[in-house]
Amino acid sequence: MDLIVSTDVLAAFCERAAKFDFVTVDTEFLRETTYWPKLCLVQVATDDEAVLIDPLAAGFDLDPFYALLANQDITKVFHAARQDIEIFVKATGSVPANIFDTQVAASVCGFGDSVSYDNLVRSITGVELDKSSRFTDWSVRPLSEKQRLYAAADVTHLRDIYRELRKQVAATKRGGWVEDEMSVLRSVDTYVVQPEQAWERLKMKINRPRDLAALKRLAAWREQRAQATDQPRSRVLKDDVLFELAMQRPLTSEAFEQLRAVPRGFGRSSVAADIVALLKDVEAIPKADLPILPERYRGPSPKGAVGDLVRVLLKSVAEQHGVAARIIATSDEIDALVLDDEADVPALRGWRRKLFGEKALAIKHGRIGLVATRKGIVEFELKPEDATAAAE
Repeated sequence: MDLIVSTDVLAAFCERAAKFDFVTVDTEFLRETTYWPKLCLVQVATDDEAVLIDPLAAGFDLDPFYALLANQDITKVFHAARQDIEIFVKATGSVPANIFDTQVAASVCGFGDSVSYDNLVRSITGVELDKSSRFTDWSVRPLSEKQRLYAAADVTHLRDIYRELRKQVAATKRGGWVEDEMSVLRSVDTYVVQPEQAWERLKMKINRPRDLAALKRLAAWREQRAQATDQPRSRVLKDDVLFELAMQRPLTSEAFEQLRAVPRGFGRSSVAADIVALLKDVEAIPKADLPILPERYRGPSPKGAVGDLVRVLLKSVAEQHGVAARIIATSDEIDALVLDDEADVPALRGWRRKLFGEKALAIKHGRIGLVATRKGIVEFELKPEDATAAAE
């Protein structure tokens, strides 16, 4: 299979592809040493044709392909689309129109959480894929025949998977579930990290407002630097270093020598100078202007009996509907809804709320109970006096 390396050849293919209802799309890229993914190959298939597009070819314009992605009349089928779409958002500023993610559809059709492409191919088509080329360097040319066959298989079998999953989604009447999931993938905000929001990705406990102010500033600085220099965040500063800097806030080059998280001599670097300037700004923030720490919940632990009951409910609902429990709610989401009826979690929105969230809240407030039977867990309504007596 030859690579498309000419804009004219690509434009001709895209013109043919535009006559079909859907195309399948995949990419190969490198990201180990960069912040932004480096696009190395694009695979596209229609009902009767599959091509490999070489974005590394000299003087090659991908605009005809980007126009195909923007065509509202054609469904663009991906598997595990997020990283592929991130590449296209970086290149064009927009999400491909009318996307369908087979991993999402498979999850609501009972194939489990985050099912891999090769497992889905095996389950639906019976074909065993050769995945030995998965970790090759896709930036090296020429590509071997084995690499090309591997790459093409990522979009040719995807056609059969898409057709089968569309049938299953329709048969189970779960189109609304899929649409809820796709709404996240269709938002540009899903793929663009704003530096001022970078701290939200960090799972760290902060107990003092000025520490939180420092962490926010440091995370934003790291994100900006990583984007500007095209480096992974961890190559700028690791998460544990950010945390220690936020807590200790060294204000001189000598103060860095007292920190365990940075190497000797770090305090004399230009990076340390930037950090010192940033931390001095943090120290100058008036107390009244410091960020407010999230309120700590003082009630029963979500890991207690109520949380246990909600987890039993989740397992029961998942079994009844043939959906992986993690698709409906994660353990953290259960903790959140036990703590807060209005928690901003997927389990309390859309189809998940109807399927599980409302029942979880009803258990929390003593409106329904659970009983084990030979057929499994059964829900039953509690009368107000039952709940009152139980509370007493």
